Amino acid sequence: MKRAGSAFLWSRGGELINRAFPELAAAAAGLPDGTVLDGEILPWTGGGPLPSGLLQRRIGRLSVPRDLLEEVPVVFMAFDALESEGRDIRQAPLRERRAVLEKTLARPGAAERLRLSPVLADAAWEDLSVRRSNCRAVRAGGLMLKRLDSPYEAGRHRGSWWKWKIEPRTIDAILLYAQPADGQREGPLEGLTFGLWHRGRLVPVARIAGGLADEEVRRIEAFARRNTLDRFGPVRAVRPQLVFEIAFEDVEPSARRKSGIALRGPRIVQWKDKPPEEAGTLEELKSLMHGGKP
Repeated sequence: MKRAGSAFLWSRGGELINRAFPELAAAAAGLPDGTVLDGEILPWTGGGPLPSGLLQRRIGRLSVPRDLLEEVPVVFMAFDALESEGRDIRQAPLRERRAVLEKTLARPGAAERLRLSPVLADAAWEDLSVRRSNCRAVRAGGLMLKRLDSPYEAGRHRGSWWKWKIEPRTIDAILLYAQPADGQREGPLEGLTFGLWHRGRLVPVARIAGGLADEEVRRIEAFARRNTLDRFGPVRAVRPQLVFEIAFEDVEPSARRKSGIALRGPRIVQWKDKPPEEAGTLEELKSLMHGGKP
């Protein structure tokens, strides 16, 4: 947003993030006063989006060194306008807000780091289906469908807007660690860490919170108490016997993780009745990274 000559970048959680993204704050400073835009910060090069996990290297920083600015370049992909020239336009229909957004970003001198989200206007449903199936190739999580007469609504309202996500990928992984809620040594489980086989050993690939029925959680808690191999504070390393089907949107490289990869949007699908020897491998997961086969 731009107010009284100053630009502010706010996260979804209400945190001021100007220091983590100084180039975007500088770009927003060129907007007209009384402008509020909604959008998403994306790691970006001239060729398109980079793995979203790269943003973690910049989030929470009080300052960003020059080499990191170059290694993780970003853009602000704008998809809605909430205020224009100090006027609240959230209740105006989307078609009008979009026209305001296009006009705002088309002004002479508009920064290249402030980008306009692409629109698939008048596309046939069959065409949308094809585009959705190709989303993963451009590191997108799906298509956002919105009614042209819809007002702007914060939060997770449904009806006028619908996120048509890509079909998830899945793999069978083994439960390695179990952690109770709130860092307590005992109590209801909050996080489960899963691993895959790699050269005869198990490597952690994802930590997931929630997604199981209460009865399943109780069974895992009982299993963890009976099959603890080691403890790291509140975290229990358990005997690698339980296999679960894990779904995820995509796989991205991550130099910060032992596995070398990070799953985007992981969730538990179901508890599998199969021996741990038949669980998936890290090589299978890496083959699904950007550019790999679905």
